[in-house]
Amino acid sequence: MLKIGAGAAIPAFRVMDVIAAANRRQAELPPGAPRILRMEIGQPAAGAPAGACAVARAALAGCDPLGYTETLGLPDLRARIAAHIRDWYGLDVPARRIAITTGGSGAFPLAFLAAFNPGDRVALAAPYYPPYVNILLALGIRPVILPTTIDSRFQPTIAMLERLDPLPDGLIVASPSNPAGTMLHPDEFAALARWCHAHGVRLISDEIYHGLTYETPGVSATGFSDSAIVVNSFSKYFSMTGWRIGWMVLPEELVRPVERLAQNLSICAPHISQIVAAACFDCHEELAGRVASYRAARDHLLAALPRAGFTRLSPAEGAFYIFADIADRGEASPDFCARMLRQAGIAATPGVDFDPERGNDFVRFSYCGPIGDVIEAGERLAGWR
Repeated sequence: MLKIGAGAAIPAFRVMDVIAAANRRQAELPPGAPRILRMEIGQPAAGAPAGACAVARAALAGCDPLGYTETLGLPDLRARIAAHIRDWYGLDVPARRIAITTGGSGAFPLAFLAAFNPGDRVALAAPYYPPYVNILLALGIRPVILPTTIDSRFQPTIAMLERLDPLPDGLIVASPSNPAGTMLHPDEFAALARWCHAHGVRLISDEIYHGLTYETPGVSATGFSDSAIVVNSFSKYFSMTGWRIGWMVLPEELVRPVERLAQNLSICAPHISQIVAAACFDCHEELAGRVASYRAARDHLLAALPRAGFTRLSPAEGAFYIFADIADRGEASPDFCARMLRQAGIAATPGVDFDPERGNDFVRFSYCGPIGDVIEAGERLAGWR
């Protein structure tokens, strides 16, 4: 028997299995049957904005070979991101500190490899985005899970960190978060970032859902800490999931290490995706309309879910998720979600994907699909138990 590496043992990203189950269920339905409503995945219903798609068509029609770019990305795109950071947060970040990555997902291995060694300890709050932990484990880095409750909006606190002995080498935060849609409010974020910097804890801030906030504005870790690593993406607010394009804002001392790692792991992000991403910054008017649609879907679900018996919901401050407590249903979340798919025709993600210890009591609903589907889902759930 040949050896298999320890990294091969990392858990599955369960939502991908839910997608496959929903696809199978849809294929099994007889003609004319109500279709499956997709609330399991965080993929905006609309694709890249129209103006960006026009730029893509022009680029593909030209004679540009669309070859390798500089590893850290096209200078124009990095400059556009620096201008975006200035416009949204009032922060001046030099373009040299910005690295273009193959999606936000491609940024996390680069960040972890540049900032930590095997055996280091990195803290994060549960519930969490599963690939954080799975990538850490694959790299031999030890996740330190901070159990949270709705009282802290499922976000970490300084008090949680101070109870750790020894202190962790790093901390991952996400605001807005996946799966709960909750946020660190500006004063909390500032205090946490400054505490991490003062105590030698490398902060990695997942800001992939910035632009998708409904009451509290998003703030960037870059404004509070020179040592923080920020990860962002064109997948959510900009609706470019399949283009696989993201970015990082790096501390000065990590720019060259990340560049060397990326040279060897991916060479560069896709050239065409970088061109289209730069064009997205001219499409805010169209994108604002999409955010308004998410807000309407959120407001509808916050009213419809309690009528359907889901009375304990996460504060849906941002992103496009609601984390619903189903502890009173007497059924573990994987079984609950399988039954909901089978009987109500609604695909949602079991909470165990985001918290193996307590996730059996939760389900994540995503509301970034068509608003009509969200309304229909509320109606189906009202008649289903």
